Amino acid sequence: MEIKEGAIFIADAHYPHHGNEFLELLHKLDNGEVVASQLFLMGDIFDLLFGYNDYILTFCNEAVSLLRKLSKTIEVHYFEGNHDFCLKDIFPNMNVYSRDEQPVTMKLGEKKVSLSHGDKYDAGFVYGVYCKFLRTKTTLNALKPFEKKIIDHQMSRLPAKIICRKMSNFEQKAEAIMSHYPEYLDMVIEGHFHQAVKIGKYISLPSLACQKMYAVIQNGEIAFKSI
Repeated sequence: MEIKEGAIFIADAHYPHHGNEFLELLHKLDNGEVVASQLFLMGDIFDLLFGYNDYILTFCNEAVSLLRKLSKTIEVHYFEGNHDFCLKDIFPNMNVYSRDEQPVTMKLGEKKVSLSHGDKYDAGFVYGVYCKFLRTKTTLNALKPFEKKIIDHQMSRLPAKIICRKMSNFEQKAEAIMSHYPEYLDMVIEGHFHQAVKIGKYISLPSLACQKMYAVIQNGEIAFKSI
């Protein structure tokens, strides 16, 4: 697969609790004010969204409806995050990649680029097991009798969560993450950390919620752009 000139990358919008920039950007894409050759949603786009559940959609129905509409005319790649998962039934016209399917390698011109939300190589074994257990249709269906209580509790606490921090040791963290990727890659693009920095081959995308920025491919390079 190929990343095209003019592709837009959105990461960590944490909608709806941390600003309306995501919804505003979707409207601009819908009305043509912003043009994208492709749309890459790099995870944690929603503060909480998962499949096999109708109640959770009531918190973000407008944004979900706009994404469904856009995905019929724009090539969309959705990399599930730790806040949004089991999305393939919600967005049937998108290329949706679960945590297990990430990272995904694509071409940008002659460059080989690997893409991932970013939580896969930053967590330990226990977190990985927890993710496998939670992110299944069987588990989510088993929780249905308690869904409203669980979702209401999570939705009430998420707005108070502090998600914007500058990480002082991020260069060392990026180096450790890169050790999991093949050396032949020309670029690694991840979200998750909300740092908006480029460290060698490693690109930590800006968080739409924190930096109010997204990324776009310009002249074969990735550039950060304010909304």
